[in-house]
Amino acid sequence: MDIIISNSSGIPFYEQIEEQIKSQIMTGELVEGDALPSMRVLAKDLKISIITTKRAYEDLERDGFIYSVTGRGSFVKRINSDMVKENMMFAIQELLESAVDKAILGKVTVDELQEMIKLLYEEKGL
Repeated sequence: MDIIISNSSGIPFYEQIEEQIKSQIMTGELVEGDALPSMRVLAKDLKISIITTKRAYEDLERDGFIYSVTGRGSFVKRINSDMVKENMMFAIQELLESAVDKAILGKVTVDELQEMIKLLYEEKGL
């Protein structure tokens, strides 16, 4: 499992860890039952606080991506694609609410906002 954190991204380390693990689960790089590195090992490898890795693992467990077994570690959970999609839709809705608020302040039209989203999708090759 490869995780790379950036000091300059402005995104908290725990969120970077969460997103990369979620991405690896969603793409099939990590599959049901795969063991994750211990919080201590991951913290040491990334040269960050164990509190940061603990937060990331707790959030991943809360969101249904992993489960933990006391004394054994953390493992990838079988994902329910409907549940994952619902969680993603909720997160997207929150981000879009913020984007719409900014668009309204900046007098950006719905058509302009839709065009921005379309261009972002095209940049990602979709």
